[in-house]
Amino acid sequence: MASVRFTDLQSRPMEFLDFTSVTLDEFQQLVPPFETAFHARMAAWRMDGKRRTARRFTVYKNCPLPTPEDRLLFILVYLKTYTLQVVQGRLFGMVQGKANQWIHVLSPALLAALRALGDAPARSLSALAQRLGISEADAATVVAPLEAEPALVATVPTTAPAPLLPMTGPNGASSAPRTLWNRRTVIAARKKTTRSKMSCSSMRSSSSSF
Repeated sequence: MASVRFTDLQSRPMEFLDFTSVTLDEFQQLVPPFETAFHARMAAWRMDGKRRTARRFTVYKNCPLPTPEDRLLFILVYLKTYTLQVVQGRLFGMVQGKANQWIHVLSPALLAALRALGDAPARSLSALAQRLGISEADAATVVAPLEAEPALVATVPTTAPAPLLPMTGPNGASSAPRTLWNRRTVIAARKKTTRSKMSCSSMRSSSSSF
């Protein structure tokens, strides 16, 4: 199964940036702490998420992510594009189940590496203020406008026809208008349409017989 490799992308810096959101220089700076965090995790845990009690982790011969660069590329591409796991697996030459395992292994390793570099996302206003070297009041002016922006909600007029492919939200029902097929008016309309179609077809049959 063909797969994406770091060696394939490193000669195309703009494409590499599109895949990962980092430059090649930034990527190379991230590799050492990322690999350290990865091996620290694998020293205590197995790929299936269970505690490691026997032999230590080694990169086996047919590993789909054989190098530190390939492992870092894998998780950066996933976080940038947020593909389906089956698609992510196809990109990197593995089945969906293995892609799921690698995502769960490499995500905490990447976070640990970012923390080691001081580049992890700020989780509080005070942490953000400390990161930017400003007061919390000034940091609040940066965050508040973003939080105050209303979410864009697509509204569908009640008289609009239902789309052919209604889009549903991840955790909610579709907001597209539905046709209530059990209403009397709808049933009557369907019967009327059916009769008219039958009449037209019978007329065509009659005319064709002459």
